[in-house]
Amino acid sequence: MFAEIQEANFNQDSLYHRLLANANNVSKGNSGAIVTFTGLVRDSNASGTIEGIELEHYPGMTEDALKKLVEQAIARFSLNSAGAVHRVGKLYNQDPIVWVGCSAPHRQAAFDGAVFLMDMLKHSVPLWKKEFCGDKSDWVEAKASDDKAALQWMKEQV
Repeated sequence: MFAEIQEANFNQDSLYHRLLANANNVSKGNSGAIVTFTGLVRDSNASGTIEGIELEHYPGMTEDALKKLVEQAIARFSLNSAGAVHRVGKLYNQDPIVWVGCSAPHRQAAFDGAVFLMDMLKHSVPLWKKEFCGDKSDWVEAKASDDKAALQWMKEQV
């Protein structure tokens, strides 16, 4: 299991192999599926073209929230392992911004774990995003669709 916040870019292949090694240590080769997701910085928003985003976080608190979320995914979906890496700082269009991976005995748990991590990450991990174009920048408010996705997972827990 791993959960990291970092400015540096990440290597998707290295993260995959790290997840697989961790899963094999925990489950003794019982992994039948690995699902990964990589999110990229989009080049536009509802208002038009942007050049990138700048992400801020609260050091310590953000890492703790991400770690707790990964632990919840492991427990909820009986995953062998899971990992999440989220970047902060100034990122440009098409830069990788987030990576999540889940390993499980069967594919559905791995898929569910990855979707849960992404839906809940946007809701429960304190990150603040600003979009920029030239010398203009605007803070981005939470989307109703992100809140709705997270609420579905919370309803299923009850």
